[in-house]
Amino acid sequence: MESLPKMGRIFGLSVRLHYTWVLAFALITAIMVTQFPEALPLWQRVILGLVTSLLFLISVSIRSFAISLVAINRGIPIKRLTLFVFGGGAEISKEATRPILELLIAVTGLLSTLLLCGIFYGIYAILFNTGSVVAYVLIQWLSYIFLMLFLFHLIPGFPLDAGILLRALFWKVTGDYDRSTRIASLIGWTIGLLTIAGGILLLITEQQWFNGLTLVGIGWVLQSAAARSRRRAIQREALQPVKTEDIMTREYPLISTQSTVSQLIHDHILATGQRYCLIVNGDKLEGIVTIENVKRVSKKHRGSHLDKIMTPISELKLAHPQQSAASVLGQMDEQWVDHMPVVENDKIVGIVSRESLVHLAQTRKELGV
Repeated sequence: MESLPKMGRIFGLSVRLHYTWVLAFALITAIMVTQFPEALPLWQRVILGLVTSLLFLISVSIRSFAISLVAINRGIPIKRLTLFVFGGGAEISKEATRPILELLIAVTGLLSTLLLCGIFYGIYAILFNTGSVVAYVLIQWLSYIFLMLFLFHLIPGFPLDAGILLRALFWKVTGDYDRSTRIASLIGWTIGLLTIAGGILLLITEQQWFNGLTLVGIGWVLQSAAARSRRRAIQREALQPVKTEDIMTREYPLISTQSTVSQLIHDHILATGQRYCLIVNGDKLEGIVTIENVKRVSKKHRGSHLDKIMTPISELKLAHPQQSAASVLGQMDEQWVDHMPVVENDKIVGIVSRESLVHLAQTRKELGV
């Protein structure tokens, strides 16, 4: 899975920041340094550029939360949110949504972007006559950025708002969610590639460094996000006919809740390389312990029992033997996990891993199955 900085939980949503924000902060800061009066020292202009970037991040977060809250209000469960530079990133499973709800989400995204643009422009109009040059230049650029973001989301490429709208229309017509995602994502990937090419052309022919780098950055973000969505759709299609019991492993250690962290490390993790352990009380599954749980325990506390550090079963998603492997992979994406216990009649019968699912999907794709 992608390694993304976790921001924590906000309004019950697990929020992560996409790595492309590093590029966005650098680009926005560099552009803003050239826009503030040269009478200001360079370090002050850099700080103001960083402030502009931070305000942009906060505003994009507000936009994304508005979309998520609309979805939740309509009964769509959203447990995680990845903040991309262009906004969005709410993880919604295929089973939880419908074409009309996708349409509502797309329209909410467009309107919230336009509203933020209008708010910043209104503040700019007020400050133009009454405020400082520094303040109104900063707000003016935020208004301009959100106007560009609104126009960007009108491009019909997934996962942009117009691309979500396009997928909803394809889905309504064809009745095939994954195929519609593949088509809309391919369009988004192509547009991203053309945007990168346009940026490179500006760099070479016109030597417009800021405009060229901006286009390259935007194209790269769009292409990456579209490729990720397309890859997931292809994996889901390949795994749809497969049952979980066909891909799960039945060899797994059951570790008592009363075992210590130190025992787990020496007897299982270091001995077998096991990174995901089932914790039981008798024959009842109580929770799981991953390598991440263990890493958070200091050496002096490794005498603690596993029931003190485990993730309890009440917080876990459980798979079932007859469940589609595609559905299990979707649940893993929603939960940001790489393993899932398989349970039948309240008894653990196996474990399924993301690695095995992705490998099988790739094999089935190569064989055209």
